[in-house]
Amino acid sequence: MINTYQTSLAPPPVPPRLSRPESVLVPMPLTSQGRSKPLLLVTLMLLQFLLTVGGFVYLYYNGKLDKMSPEAAAGYVSLEKEMTARRIVARMMVKKRTRTDEKSDYLQWDIKHSFRRDISYYHNIWLTVQQPGDYYVYSRVTFSKGSPRMPLASKVKLRKNETGAVETVMQAFCSLTDRVDDSGASVPHLCTATQGDVIALESGNQLSVWVQDLTLVNYEAGATTFGMYKL
Repeated sequence: MINTYQTSLAPPPVPPRLSRPESVLVPMPLTSQGRSKPLLLVTLMLLQFLLTVGGFVYLYYNGKLDKMSPEAAAGYVSLEKEMTARRIVARMMVKKRTRTDEKSDYLQWDIKHSFRRDISYYHNIWLTVQQPGDYYVYSRVTFSKGSPRMPLASKVKLRKNETGAVETVMQAFCSLTDRVDDSGASVPHLCTATQGDVIALESGNQLSVWVQDLTLVNYEAGATTFGMYKL
């Protein structure tokens, strides 16, 4: 009887396994190449920002406003206007008066038509400094008449306080030459004594303008002025 449970045939060979490893269910990190692009972009943007800010600071401190872009220049001008709006300043218009008004030969200010910020006045003659610092002081005195005895002069006077000694810190001169026309009549003419300088002032210091004869001064609008501003 034939044994059907045994056979001489060999079992079929087992198929060979692949040499690559089995996949592991763990997410693999992205390659560094994928991260390098956004990182490089951020770096370039930051570098551009730093260069822009540095360039603006350089131009600002070196007075290169004319080389700025329109946007940067507009911002600089706005800053300058804001600083100027807060500047300590005085621009005084002179008031006409004669020697008989007072015995003083100091110009008297027309307070109503003058402009002051953080600078007070004393007896309509002296300007009183409230904050110490360096001030640019200027004076323009126009004369319409001359004096045969002395040159025309204007002097900026300074005193430490209301009772302090008076000293001259600035002075200017001009001269008028008499002229006549064909008929022998005198021809009116003018001369202007102009001066300006930087003066270190302390709180309470007072400034004024002296002339040798008030009747010689031209009192037309803008012809004779005095002013100062803090640097």
